[in-house]
Amino acid sequence: MTVSSLLPINETELQRLKELYETNGQGHVFRFFETLEAEQQAQLVKQLLELDVERLNIIYRKAIEGAEAASSSHQLAPLPETVFDSVLKASAEQLREWETIGLSQIAQGKVAVILMAGGQGTRLGSSDPKGCYNINLPSKKSLFQLQAERILRLQDIARQYKKPGSGDCIIPWYIMTSGPTHRPTFEFFEKNNFFGLEKENVIFFEQGTLPCLTMDGKIILEAKDKVAIAPDGNGGIYAAVSNKGIIRSLKERGILYSHCYCVDNCLARVADPVFIGYSVSKGTDCGVKVVSKASPEEPVGVVCVRDGKYGVVEYSEISEEVSQKRKEDGSLQFGAANIANHFFSTEFLERVPTFADQLEYHIAKKKIKYVDLETGEVVVPKSNSGMKLECFVFDVFPYAQHFSVLEVDRKEEFSPLKNAPGSGADCPETSRRDIVAQHVRFIEAAGGKVSGDGDFEKLQFEISPWVSYSGEGLKEYVAGKTIRIPAIIETKEDLIRFAH
Repeated sequence: MTVSSLLPINETELQRLKELYETNGQGHVFRFFETLEAEQQAQLVKQLLELDVERLNIIYRKAIEGAEAASSSHQLAPLPETVFDSVLKASAEQLREWETIGLSQIAQGKVAVILMAGGQGTRLGSSDPKGCYNINLPSKKSLFQLQAERILRLQDIARQYKKPGSGDCIIPWYIMTSGPTHRPTFEFFEKNNFFGLEKENVIFFEQGTLPCLTMDGKIILEAKDKVAIAPDGNGGIYAAVSNKGIIRSLKERGILYSHCYCVDNCLARVADPVFIGYSVSKGTDCGVKVVSKASPEEPVGVVCVRDGKYGVVEYSEISEEVSQKRKEDGSLQFGAANIANHFFSTEFLERVPTFADQLEYHIAKKKIKYVDLETGEVVVPKSNSGMKLECFVFDVFPYAQHFSVLEVDRKEEFSPLKNAPGSGADCPETSRRDIVAQHVRFIEAAGGKVSGDGDFEKLQFEISPWVSYSGEGLKEYVAGKTIRIPAIIETKEDLIRFAH
């Protein structure tokens, strides 16, 4: 056979590539190669060159072993008190101390934000990146805009902690996208003028992908000239920051600490100075925020000690008896619910590649369209036909040298957007409700009132993060006054105008 000039390799190299896949039990990817047009051959070869088929087989075997291990019993223990603190039990003085440490680090330019934003809003009925989603706030702001405005406000607050002669107070925002969301995310920011942030301080990078596999570990072809691929899970952040130059960027900017969180939490306190300050004061290299489980039955992963190492144990892995156990104060022994909200030192992120080959991969069984290798027909299955391999952001916990856990108030910091409108839980309506309810609490804590009937799903009231990050700066405007609704507070002048 004469190799097409469109191929990125010569005939000898093509033969080697075929042998490599054959040796690793994946030779079927060339099943239709001879029938393809030259451009299709080039596309397939380019994709196969980019895959590390030997590593893929290792990951598959580890995932199978991990699934078998997960089904066996583990020795579980609650978090030791030495690594656990709670903002709900800390004194006002302690909270101020943590916040001051955090704001000082931000003022010195030592803190960045890493956002996990690779997901699409498929379950929300949208193919757009989830961060573009409008949860129907009175202002119609997207999740991305809310988070950008929190960064702007926090930079402003932190400027009060700057040392004379130091540079401006900047919190760089690193946004991890995926193949389907990368371009739409960038275009959304560009269209909205980066929501007031400087363009050079918003850095986009794409997470990696892995081929989809059959249940017995064979690469799935979604077309005769294309391997089916999927993002490698939110734990792909570690390979991505290493491979896409993000660690180098952090070091060049002098960043020592990063706050990493998931885009779908509308209440996320971006670069939370209390969390940063707490983690820095503990000497943490890898830390996590948690909320208290709403009940023993709540189906969430729990941060605890598993087989002597820190980790997250899925709800299904905890027996009913263990899930019910309580401490002396009445709280659940296994009640630290994971909310995908993390603190990392740059040194820790730099160290991850040294143990990356030991990280777990998890199997997600999915309906994946495929080409029948006998007939060449594309099959769209009605039941699970294969697997996607994922690693999770918390899979690094066992390798932390200084691990810490901070419990925060769920109603103030956690309201995930997972489900379609009208679902009744973790949906656009609950996200809107929780933000509006929080903003009413901000006014009440500052000594004011908001008129209305308390139906937060409909109440036309909102405070921009530009005005207040977590309730600060309101008292002088609203104490002893009532805000008449509808009211969208975008500036301090709006506070004066609406408060009577």
